[in-house]
Amino acid sequence: MWTKVKRLFVIKTRWEAYLIIYALALGAMTRGAQYTVEYPGLSGYLLMAATAGAVFLGGAKILDAIRYEKEAKMESQTREDPVD
Repeated sequence: MWTKVKRLFVIKTRWEAYLIIYALALGAMTRGAQYTVEYPGLSGYLLMAATAGAVFLGGAKILDAIRYEKEAKMESQTREDPVD
């Protein structure tokens, strides 16, 4: 049963990754907008840019991890099934 629950929290496809990145971006931009109100001027905009940058970096890492996992899975399958 726990394996089924754990599978819910694993990102398997790029589509799932895009949905998660969108949700992260939505929350980050909401927080960034609050920063511009809380800290008027340049400091608020710099904090907003930092929240956006964090989403860009995190999203890139998520997409790279999916690609690397897919490549590793393909590589392990070719090692197990050698073609003679």
